[in-house]
Amino acid sequence: MSTMNPVPRLDTSQVASSLRAAFRTGRTRSVKWRLEQLHAIVKLLEENEEDIYWALDADLRKPRHEAFLSEIYTITASARYSIKNLHKWMAPAKKGVPLLAWPASASIVPEPLGVVFIMSPWNFPFMLAVDPLIGAISAGCAVCLKASEITPTTSALLARLIPKYLDTNAIQVFYGGRITMRAAARHLIPVTLELGGKCPLFIDDTVDLQVASRRIMSGKFSSNNGQACIAPDYILVEEHLAPKLIKQLQSTLVQFYGEDPRSTKDLARIVNKNHFQRLSRLLDHPSTAENIIHGGERDEESLYIAPTLIKDPPLSSPIMEEEIFGPLLPIITPKALEIYLFSTRKDYAMKFAEETSSGGLVMNDCIVQFAVSELPFGGVGESGTGAYHGVASFNTFSHYKSIFNKSLGVDVAFRYPPFTTQKQGMMRAFLEGRFVNFILLALGLQK
Repeated sequence: MSTMNPVPRLDTSQVASSLRAAFRTGRTRSVKWRLEQLHAIVKLLEENEEDIYWALDADLRKPRHEAFLSEIYTITASARYSIKNLHKWMAPAKKGVPLLAWPASASIVPEPLGVVFIMSPWNFPFMLAVDPLIGAISAGCAVCLKASEITPTTSALLARLIPKYLDTNAIQVFYGGRITMRAAARHLIPVTLELGGKCPLFIDDTVDLQVASRRIMSGKFSSNNGQACIAPDYILVEEHLAPKLIKQLQSTLVQFYGEDPRSTKDLARIVNKNHFQRLSRLLDHPSTAENIIHGGERDEESLYIAPTLIKDPPLSSPIMEEEIFGPLLPIITPKALEIYLFSTRKDYAMKFAEETSSGGLVMNDCIVQFAVSELPFGGVGESGTGAYHGVASFNTFSHYKSIFNKSLGVDVAFRYPPFTTQKQGMMRAFLEGRFVNFILLALGLQK
């Protein structure tokens, strides 16, 4: 595989200016342009699958099957879902008109926000660049896409492929540039932020622990080796169930990755030394180190950290006070991006749905919710604002414009001054639906 050229570092003001000029031409508004770009994304994925695997392996040692499921399949499904539903999303939505405004029509029409800025994170560097891009294209926007500098191989691949397949006048990829909530607020720019957070998982004794264990361990460690904002961050379990659950989790980890997970091809590596050292500090803290019950092995040269279980670290310990974002999973016996609930009790499900706050609630599985195109993805409070994915992405990049069209064919006199007693009576009768009284008043037969 040849070495990728680095992602260009462009002048952001020049990029924004050229994209605004392209957007003003109206080229991105047509359904033809939008569908052409979406079909081109599907073609990009189909024709460059091996290059994508190679880039993700170079940056993250991401296993091939994991790269297919979480990066390639997800984007392909998202693009095809948008293609299938685009005409429906773009169609005006008719709204009712009150009697006072009749005869008239009202509707809401989505229009593109304009030039939008997308920042791609490093943990899913292909999918989380292209999936919001699909939403922006579907909405008819011009796009400035900032690739992650932490995953240079994947970013370089994006910079090479996107100009090859997509409209470079309206879609550009580059390194550099910063955007913050403060800067956006100063210019009244709408922002959607998908941030991190600690995603708790609650499990009770009504579930099949073998099935639950497989789903939990897969959701945590087969998702970029825990480097995912929606990976379970810690498990809450009642004390009487903890020994049985821990034994099952340990057994599942050995089944998945063997006695020495270092030799498996099914685990991604930590993205770089900075993150390796950050996770190592969490592991080395006395409150964590003395409570490790499985794993804990690591090798800085290969950026390897074994899947690790920690039982009952103090709630005041560093590992419980910050988002872990790695292959460490505390098990605790005593507002989130996602909450995971493993239970067959309907009252528990109802209680969690009604009494907890999170960007999403997932029951009896982990991670797979992102594959459902009709479910919006986003946080609440400190875990983020706004949402994207599927139609939610289209909504995020659209402004819903209200349109009201009043007929000139009928123009009633009672809406204009001077407001005589007759006119006031006619207006009230009309608004209250007393049409017999309205006719009598109009004919002067009632006062």
